[in-house]
Amino acid sequence: MTTQILQVEPFDLVVFGGTGDLSYRKLYPALFRRHIEGQLSPGTRIVGVSRQRMSRDEFAFAVADALKRFDPAHVKDSDALEAFVALLDYVTVDAGGDAGWADLGTILGDDPARVRAFYLATSPELFGKIANRLSAHQLITPAARVIVEKPIGKDGASAAAINDALGAVFAESQIYRIDHYLGKETVQNLMALRFANALFEPLWNSGHIDHVQITVSESIGVESRAGYYDKSGALRDMVQNHLLQLLCLVAMEPPASLTADAVRDEKRKVLQSLLKIDAGNASERTVRGQYRAGAAFGEAVRGYVDEVGDPDTVTETFVALKLEIENWRWAGVPFYLRTGKRLPERISEIVVVFRKAPHALFPSSAGKVHQTKLVIRLQPDEGIKLWLMIKEPGPGGFRLQHVPLDMSFAEAFGVHTPEAYERLLMDVIRGNATLFMRRDEVEAAWAFIDPIRQAWAESKEAPRPYVAGSWGPSASIALIERDGRTWVEDGE
Repeated sequence: MTTQILQVEPFDLVVFGGTGDLSYRKLYPALFRRHIEGQLSPGTRIVGVSRQRMSRDEFAFAVADALKRFDPAHVKDSDALEAFVALLDYVTVDAGGDAGWADLGTILGDDPARVRAFYLATSPELFGKIANRLSAHQLITPAARVIVEKPIGKDGASAAAINDALGAVFAESQIYRIDHYLGKETVQNLMALRFANALFEPLWNSGHIDHVQITVSESIGVESRAGYYDKSGALRDMVQNHLLQLLCLVAMEPPASLTADAVRDEKRKVLQSLLKIDAGNASERTVRGQYRAGAAFGEAVRGYVDEVGDPDTVTETFVALKLEIENWRWAGVPFYLRTGKRLPERISEIVVVFRKAPHALFPSSAGKVHQTKLVIRLQPDEGIKLWLMIKEPGPGGFRLQHVPLDMSFAEAFGVHTPEAYERLLMDVIRGNATLFMRRDEVEAAWAFIDPIRQAWAESKEAPRPYVAGSWGPSASIALIERDGRTWVEDGE
């Protein structure tokens, strides 16, 4: 099976924070892979921008070195690498002053029809300043777009301030708030699974689904992100964006079309329908934890307080939530979410657990009848499993087995699955905002998250400790097991 590559028109991508870790690790490798696949047209320009002084050649060398370190599997063809490096340019710019902006304008030129995308791979504090400077120096054309990374603020008020600053110079249709989880192949296949097959959508409701689990776990600690993470925590870093976006795609109503606003309208409705969690019910519906020293992959690792160097920190590295959506489709169906660092494995998956068979037809000697489960794995091995009960082959009795219909994308299609940033960057150039968050989505998410944070602050309870390498605090197990359910692990 072959994949058709649709070439995009020549464009300019200006990366603010062009010498930062995100750019070297994710953005340039993603663009290089699109270049190898022939998707970047001749005449495309990629302009790195930062306050660091370096020449164009020094920047090109740094990008090439980053590709060799972070994407060595694709740096095989020296001609392809040389051709990609030829697309690069660099400008030293002061985000808070006027130095360098004229040089950037000279590189970009004045073609109003040419797509120019400004990627703000910087701290959120600079989003407004950069937007203002772009406007002041008349660099925003009708075909311009701006891409901003999460976090969009640290709470609802700061998110609104950032959105106001961006909205003052860009139209909402020009603003692309990126969440790389939405660029994963399996996330988009969730919509295809639901809306392109007559099998699932009639069952996608409280009459047939018992509950839903969403797990995004990481085996690593905070590593080089300690400064940022200790001011954020798992609730803001992961739940407010990644996990709630996955929840929206699972729970939303069928959109009227696949246009960006039609899809985002339905996602916003899910966020607005979430049962509020605040001081009155946070102790029953939330668990927060912080990892302690332990063992991960056979190695001793330090606890969180040692990694950040603050024995008094109360930042959570683990969150588990029990959510409910108050609408007709999902009334009474719990959604269990969990995310954390220093867990046993790196995995992101959605598990839809269907209701039990209504009648115990088979004798106990046949074995336990498990509930049907649809497991949608986002990483590390993207694919879909439908766990079913079947009879074990062979004579000599009737024995039931729980087995999966397993579709691995890599095995099924035999092609390279684009990384999330590859898809999302090309969507920006095409002007397709479906996989990007709209302002009202961001603010609806914060409206749900802020009361949880406030409830935790008012309780003055420290995060529950858990040993590095475990699946989090025991309270997270109790959160789901007191409902007669259990966390699904190993995709079973």
